[in-house]
Formats: sequence, C-alpha cells, structure tokens
Amino acid sequence: MTREPPYTLDILRLAASLPVTSEVEGADGIGEARSITCGSTLRCSVRIEEGRVAALGQKVTACAYGQASAALVQGWAPGRLKAEVIVMRAALKAWLEGRGDLPEPFAALAPVQGRSGRHGAVLLPFDALIAAWKGSE
Repeated sequence: MTREPPYTLDILRLAASLPVTSEVEGADGIGEARSITCGSTLRCSVRIEEGRVAALGQKVTACAYGQASAALVQGWAPGRLKAEVIVMRAALKAWLEGRGDLPEPFAALAPVQGRSGRHGAVLLPFDALIAAWKGSE
C-alpha cells in the first residue's frame, strides 16, 4: 500500500517562498491568530490606504500548509478591500468543509482538503489579517 506524501512539491515551494518574517513599518494594525487544531500561529502587520491593503507583513509559525497559505495571501491581499478578504476566507472555509469550489487563487492548496487537522493553519493568514484590520480601525 502506498501512502500519499503529506506535502506536494507545490506546497513545499510556496512554503519556502515565504520570508522568514516580515513586518510592515508604520503598520496601521497588527493581528495575531492561532489554530486550535494544530497550534500554528501567525502575526500580521498591515498598512491600509484608501480602505485597501497597501502592505502586508507576516510572521508565521506553522506547518507547510499554513506557510503555503500565508505565501498565497501575501501575494493575493495587496489592493484588496476588507470585504474581499472576509468573502475569500468564507469561500476557502466552505471548500475545506466540502461545500463549494476551491477559490482559484488558492488552487495550490487542493491537497489540504482531506487533512482536517491542518484546516485551521490554512485559515490563519486570513484570521490574522482581519484582526490586524480591526486593530487599524
């Protein structure tokens, strides 16, 4: 019996592409999130201009799935409104739970759907960004 490896090459590449840590100088808000299922943590700093993400920094302590998700959010979030971030988080959560389609910008995360213990880590970048946004208001 062969067993599927826990991480695909795409997941590992994304995880490796994430800076070890980055902080936004002059951040408008800082938010933190922790996954209750795996203990992964993420700290996000954000600068908001005209209601949109202008700069995003993240310090990620997570599995490769959480790191890959953070890398995808790092590239996707700039220019987004808060409502867009909330809607994308909801769509990704629904997909993780088997309801709906995987949002295209996050297609590389497909292998995580069957690993429920890692779902919290995948949502961390959104949770920390939303918390940072609230801290800027």
